[in-house]
Amino acid sequence: MTANHTTAESNTQSISAQALTQFCDDYLSTSAFKDYAPNGLQVDGGQPIQRIVTGVTACEALIDAAVADNADAIMVHHGYFWKGEPATLTGMKGRRVRKLMQHGISMLGYHLPLDAHPISGNNAKLADMLGMTINGALYPTESNPVGNIATCTPQTADDLIATITQALGRAPLHISAEYHADSSTQTNGRLIERVGICTGGAQDMIEQAATMGCDAFISGEISERTTHSARELGIDYFACGHHATERGGIQALGEIVAQKFGLPVTFIDIENPA
Repeated sequence: MTANHTTAESNTQSISAQALTQFCDDYLSTSAFKDYAPNGLQVDGGQPIQRIVTGVTACEALIDAAVADNADAIMVHHGYFWKGEPATLTGMKGRRVRKLMQHGISMLGYHLPLDAHPISGNNAKLADMLGMTINGALYPTESNPVGNIATCTPQTADDLIATITQALGRAPLHISAEYHADSSTQTNGRLIERVGICTGGAQDMIEQAATMGCDAFISGEISERTTHSARELGIDYFACGHHATERGGIQALGEIVAQKFGLPVTFIDIENPA
């Protein structure tokens, strides 16, 4: 577990959970998205907010870290109340919510709006880290695209692997576009310049990336089928980790909040190999 502290002003102020939510909702344009979980305030801790913890997922370890940090609010990318999950507050979810309420901690979650934001979003921050420039959408008709197209200096797959490894602190799983079934070897001679990016669990967007003329596609997860898709579509695929690719957005949002309200904000990274 690692923690990064951001404080915009020395005199800590206090805001309500509703005021924090309204600012984040407006900044991320949450009303423009149809999502798989509610965006915004998911648990109201019932007290003024003076200290905030941010993290990728609202797991119990993050809640414990927030309690230890005396935080009044947690802001995450992966919150609660996803479509299709049981609605009852029992078991693991019950323990998590109970601990938040017992300590008066509010919890805000932002999913697709935090993927798509053109400045502070997960895709935008990952592109920045990799030295790429976003200049298009994977699905051009989307007004708030959750997948993007970026360009970079022409480079080999090995070059891009080195850049990803340095930026994210872990090596990606690479499926080469140049696969020779007769020898079961992969070669990396082609140059990559046009790249599709969609963080997290967007591996099935690889076909759209190929359709849009991308040389490579970067996401977080990989499925068994993704290997075959990359080889048959002739596009390099880089699975960089769901968690690893989605740290940037929530950190950036925390920094914006710290600057806006003068609140101490701590990003806590709960290690996750997935």
